[in-house]
Amino acid sequence: MKRLFINLSIFLVSVVLTIQFLKPVNSLPLDPPVMAPEFTHSSAEEWLNSEPLNVSDLKGKVILLDFWTFDCWNCYRSFPWLNALEKRLKPEGLQIIGVHTPEFEHEKIRKNIANKALEFELHHPIMIDSDFSYWKAMENRYWPAYYLIDKKGKVRATFVGETHEGDRQAKIIEKTIQDLIAED
Repeated sequence: MKRLFINLSIFLVSVVLTIQFLKPVNSLPLDPPVMAPEFTHSSAEEWLNSEPLNVSDLKGKVILLDFWTFDCWNCYRSFPWLNALEKRLKPEGLQIIGVHTPEFEHEKIRKNIANKALEFELHHPIMIDSDFSYWKAMENRYWPAYYLIDKKGKVRATFVGETHEGDRQAKIIEKTIQDLIAED
């Protein structure tokens, strides 16, 4: 009986610790902020909806990086919110940049990515990160993941997980973007 109690106790502690460490952080302000790395892809074939971009060329705008892959349900369930956010805040200085980093081989095919971008009505620039180089540069671990970069090119906050218009995370992200837009 004592042995069963000890094993059960160890099991419960393990479950609690596993849940704590596997639970993604939904929001993380970066203090101090760090400079965003330059985009790792520079050929026209590695971009959709735009010529290749550089982070340094976007200084003066607030950037929302959206790490996604097209077979990720949480990603495409977030697109209606992302598209509405872009429509509302692009005139104020928000630039959304999609970073498509695939999970599966068929998600590396440019034509498949382009078709999904059309299906999901994604009109913002999308960098195709099939080699995970930008994923690694940003030390990303999740789909979807959102990084907010200020007008000076510094990463100021990260958010993780499916996001919907009007939910708590969407409100926090939008407030953070508006604060960054208001900064000099």
